[in-house]
Amino acid sequence: MSRLKQLLAFHEEDPDDSFVRFALAAEYVKLKQFDEALATFKALHENDPSYVGLYFHYGKLLRQLERPDQAAAIYREGIAVATRLTDFHARSELQSALLEMDIEADER
Repeated sequence: MSRLKQLLAFHEEDPDDSFVRFALAAEYVKLKQFDEALATFKALHENDPSYVGLYFHYGKLLRQLERPDQAAAIYREGIAVATRLTDFHARSELQSALLEMDIEADER
């Protein structure tokens, strides 16, 4: 059974499992199925906004899809969530990603 099929089966068993939904979105990115990845990240964001791990990867996908304003908003929201949860590692990664976007914009 492929990894995607296995993840879809897990998701069907428990559609509210945030980790499975996150893994499914990441697998869609890996397979370059960007519409599915975007929809899956969006659903995870709506259903479990405290799942701090989603923000870096969701923002990264938005950057890849050339949606910098949306990516920056997701990074900023993730920074706020990580701060509230005292997840300083996640906050640092999100701040770095946002700073990298700012530097790229200045170079254009």
